[in-house]
Amino acid sequence: MTKKFTIGLIQMRSTANADENLSRAIEKIREAAARGAQIICMDELFRGEYFCRTEDADLFHLAEAIPGPSTEALSKIAKENKVVVVASLFERRAAGVYHNTCAILDADGSLRGKYRKMHIPDDPLYYEKFYFTPGDLGFPNFDTAYGRIGVQICWDQWYPEGSRLTALQGAEVIFYPTSIGWHPHEKAQFGAAQLDAWRTIQRAHAIANGVYVAVANRVGYEGKPEKGDPGLEFWGNSFVADPFGRILSEASNEKEEILVVECDPAQSEETRRNWPFLRDRRIDAYQPILNRWLGE
Repeated sequence: MTKKFTIGLIQMRSTANADENLSRAIEKIREAAARGAQIICMDELFRGEYFCRTEDADLFHLAEAIPGPSTEALSKIAKENKVVVVASLFERRAAGVYHNTCAILDADGSLRGKYRKMHIPDDPLYYEKFYFTPGDLGFPNFDTAYGRIGVQICWDQWYPEGSRLTALQGAEVIFYPTSIGWHPHEKAQFGAAQLDAWRTIQRAHAIANGVYVAVANRVGYEGKPEKGDPGLEFWGNSFVADPFGRILSEASNEKEEILVVECDPAQSEETRRNWPFLRDRRIDAYQPILNRWLGE
């Protein structure tokens, strides 16, 4: 069993200036490391504003290769501070093939691997299907210097199947880099319920799988109302929940913050012994789940 390790979540605002965002993220990684964090995760697509609010082919120019400029800069800071970095980036795989991808950089600066977002949404102000090809790497785990981790990205977090498959490979913590917020015209009526549902589904993944979950969401308003873009108010509330679903630390919905939380794999062992959901799974009876729908 892995010994205890400490994770850090960076909740930050992003602007249209990619270099500025990267520099600020690097400073926050240094701060998290100085506070004891060993595995550090940023929010989804932190290098820029959440550009999927509109469909604009010119925005494909924001994509980059992995490995590439961002992973090169982040690998240096990872090696310098002996930390693991989970970085969500807009990946250019080939001409016309782009992914929403997390790069995992180990504490020696090496690229341990990457996870490509599997579930791609298409909703008002979340036009991701225009930009991203669905992931084709499955739900991998990554053995890092400090622990075995899994990654899901934003919309993935609503699907219990992905979290289950990630946990079944031994992940001790599942990271969920995220960019989710309120539509301005919906917040008053639905805002509290949306936030509660988002928090609840991920706590449920922790409980159902007996793992830590760590959710890094962006914060701040992004939009251009004068150009017909009502924008999104990203709700922050980054948090870490333990294998019993208890929230160990949570950020606000208004400001940049860094959460630093110790994780003890022994907690997963204890939780799974008392709530043996993995033991009692009826793997012989689940084949129908591979169908799109079971009704007429």
